[in-house]
Amino acid sequence: MSHDRVPHAASSLRDLGRKAMHSPKLLTREEVMRIAEHVLKGGEHASDLEKEIARKATHNPEGMEADELVVLGKKTLEDK
Repeated sequence: MSHDRVPHAASSLRDLGRKAMHSPKLLTREEVMRIAEHVLKGGEHASDLEKEIARKATHNPEGMEADELVVLGKKTLEDK
């Protein structure tokens, strides 16, 4: 049916956070952008380092290192 949505492996922010922590290099460009935007706009009390990494991710999502994506994933999971 045309109105059925294809299930997405990482549809929620919590799923994206887990994915970023366990397999950060498998995140798509859109997923990296979504996590970064959450940290910048909705992240509760994001540290300067987390904000800096998120800004970097919004400018160059493909150039992110795995350890930087893990930091964003941890912050996403901390927020409720």
